[in-house]
Amino acid sequence: MTNPLYDRMLAGLKDQDRTFLTLADGSTLSGAAFHALAARQAGALAEAGLEPGDRVAVQVAKSPEALAIYAACVMSGVVLLPLNTAYTAAELEYFINDAKAGAVICDPAAQAEVSRIVGANGAQVMTLDKTGQGSFRTAWEAQPDTFAPVARKADDLAALLYTSGTTGRSKGAMLSQTNLISNAETLVDLWRFGPDDVLLHMLPIFHTHGLFVATNVILAAGASMIFLPAFDTAEALRLLPQSTSMMGVPTFYTRLLGDPAFGRDHVANMRVFISGSAPLLAETHVAFEERTGHRILERYGMTETNMNTSNPYDGERRAGTVGFPLPDVELKITDPESSATLPQGEVGIIEVRGPNVFQGYWNMPEKTAEELRDDGFFITGDLGQMDPDGYIQIVGRQKDLIITGGLNVYPKEIEMVLDDMPGVLESAVIGVPHPDFGEAVVGVLVADGDGPDMEAVQTAAAAQLAKFKQPKALRLLPELPRNTMGKVQKQKLRADFADLFSGS
Repeated sequence: MTNPLYDRMLAGLKDQDRTFLTLADGSTLSGAAFHALAARQAGALAEAGLEPGDRVAVQVAKSPEALAIYAACVMSGVVLLPLNTAYTAAELEYFINDAKAGAVICDPAAQAEVSRIVGANGAQVMTLDKTGQGSFRTAWEAQPDTFAPVARKADDLAALLYTSGTTGRSKGAMLSQTNLISNAETLVDLWRFGPDDVLLHMLPIFHTHGLFVATNVILAAGASMIFLPAFDTAEALRLLPQSTSMMGVPTFYTRLLGDPAFGRDHVANMRVFISGSAPLLAETHVAFEERTGHRILERYGMTETNMNTSNPYDGERRAGTVGFPLPDVELKITDPESSATLPQGEVGIIEVRGPNVFQGYWNMPEKTAEELRDDGFFITGDLGQMDPDGYIQIVGRQKDLIITGGLNVYPKEIEMVLDDMPGVLESAVIGVPHPDFGEAVVGVLVADGDGPDMEAVQTAAAAQLAKFKQPKALRLLPELPRNTMGKVQKQKLRADFADLFSGS
């Protein structure tokens, strides 16, 4: 029996002398060296008593050694549980105990707290810092640089990724080998990746974007990466000329545009810029194309599915949309109440089906049954619509839908109006409790330059929006609260402004 994920993603590295990773200081790691590092780590995981199917929780800084843990898990059959480095001790306790992790790899500074969390449940605690040092390194250096990959089946669990948990408990999405392989192969073909590509990798690797989109695409294509700890504008400008591709969140692109030095000389060698994890403003699309001659390719995915749609590599990359369903993904827009498929152009819930769709939620059969239909369609919870040409537009999350006076309001529609106002850099529209309307529309704005004239914004919005859609209040913030992947945290805004109309 084989190990399909190893065979497809990692086996080719074993004898590869060419560079796989280039680091910020210019040092490099060949494919063969990376494979040997992962083999040693796999040996250390096995020596620690971890068996195929066991979970290893990993909360460490981004480094080549941290990335190799993913490969080591694939080799040893251990299920990877990557955790956001910003998670608190209380959050870690939930993830580690819910997943029944057999081991935790953490920063040395967190060792005492993590040891307290795992308590008497038998989980081992090993350490790894941002320089690749720690007790886990001591363990793998005692292992040989070869490891026979453990036999696994295509539907075996490869990773357990917890959702951000904006409402209720975070859910552990179970991703199989097939889920990861199929999506990577589709994206390699769709985005034209090949062995000569060099990806500028500045994303975190605890999230599906940096780990299973960026890294797996490069592995599947036999390409290489410039591997940076995080996004840094100066470093991006220095290294873009050595790259052919870049994947990022919208913040990466707005920061590049914010540097007057950024221009066409930096991107002369670039083939494609890809954006995701949060919506990209239409003006960012326009400004980036004017500055560089490149039109950003926007796509749509989520923890449970990896990528679902993409704007075309060849053809119109339409601002404000996430393109078309991937070739092996079925997508439909359904009525939230009846689940019936809606006519083209109507707003409804996006549902997807394909080999990329996860196996279900860890230890949550009821939640799995609610969101994963018997016919394989996954109810994403995202509201969307399909335009006459087949492009998908994300309108918002179902939980962000505002119902005011019994009427549905989609925040994205109002945000597009507010974003176009003079003095407004960006906006977020939320619904907050209101004694008369149930919910009231509130616009939260971030100033551009001297900022907006709030009365003028209200007047202009009134001219473009039906009365029930018009914000009942506008508030100005220095910036919108975002998670590590750049998504606006509307649940925090709703909490912050929950009492806005309590005296009404």
